[in-house]
Amino acid sequence: MAAEGSAEPGDGGGGAGLALVEGSKGRAARVGDPGDLVALARQVQKADDFIRANACNKLTVIAEQIRYLQEQARKVLDEANRDADLHHVACNLVKKPGNIYYMYRRESGQRYFSILSPKEWGTSPHEFLGAYKLQHDMSWTPFEDIERRDAEINILDKLLSRQAALPPSTEPNFQGLTK
Repeated sequence: MAAEGSAEPGDGGGGAGLALVEGSKGRAARVGDPGDLVALARQVQKADDFIRANACNKLTVIAEQIRYLQEQARKVLDEANRDADLHHVACNLVKKPGNIYYMYRRESGQRYFSILSPKEWGTSPHEFLGAYKLQHDMSWTPFEDIERRDAEINILDKLLSRQAALPPSTEPNFQGLTK
């Protein structure tokens, strides 16, 4: 056991004021400058601060994801309500997916679907309310969203048709599917 203040083998000859003393149960323990304890406490506090900041950042990302998912859930419910409402609109023909239907309102307030657009009517006998495309999943797409929705469906069809041709991978790979 080295005397206090002496250098220990393997420490480069510079004990830097540290000495080995006999600790509890006969083990050697390092005793250092009280300033080292303050530095150690600062280091621990700094680590705690970083860990807290890191956790807060991760929780912020999760909170943003929750808000996004809540918004998506609201959108799904709104679309489901709209689709259910549109399926209850009067229609004197068999509705076929892929077709566009034009909704009108009679003077009595009754809404109905027609396959005739306001242009085809010439002078429409009733108030035109909007046009919708019946999708193959029996959902309705407002006329102004048809082009965007069809593009989305085409991308998904590409993904499904290429699924068998995609090499096995543990990472997501959508390369080439959006072009």
